Amino acid sequence: MIDIQVLENEVEEKMQATLEFLDDTLSRIRAGRANARILDGVMVEYYGTMSPLSGVATVTTPDAKSIVIQPWEKSMLKPIEKAIMNSDVGITPENNGEVIRLGIPPLTEERRKQLVKLIKQETEDAKISIRNFRREGIDSIKKAVKDGLPEDVGKSAEVSFQKIHDKYIKDIDDTFDVKEKEILTI
Repeated sequence: MIDIQVLENEVEEKMQATLEFLDDTLSRIRAGRANARILDGVMVEYYGTMSPLSGVATVTTPDAKSIVIQPWEKSMLKPIEKAIMNSDVGITPENNGEVIRLGIPPLTEERRKQLVKLIKQETEDAKISIRNFRREGIDSIKKAVKDGLPEDVGKSAEVSFQKIHDKYIKDIDDTFDVKEKEILTI
């Protein structure tokens, strides 16, 4: 017999992972102000192996329009600069021999609209995942009802899955609203 609470927990864990993935994805989208997380995907060659930028330097945001990268070794200035140039960050680094600065340019109105479309697509993909997890859970319950689970227990489990679904859809909408406001704020 199927354990409904275990199934609910599994579905909710998947939904939570989807929300966390969305948060991580949206945090890497440049919104016109300095955010060290836009450099999370930058990999630097460090003694023959590829390492994340945060593993070879300190990344700080001294103000809203710049990011400062302080390598732990001076010899890493050029490889870090090269890695940033080769990444999809889209900002040209300035190397002064001590640190690397990234000046965050203001976003144009057109670029803001493109970014809003991008985050809308990302949130829609997350909603689709949430709906799929709900459907998988409900399908498992329906199968269990066919195998002998009482119908009233199955119906209450379906209602529970719907409540969990609604909670995560609302969280995704709230996440979208916050990021959209961040992008559209000049």
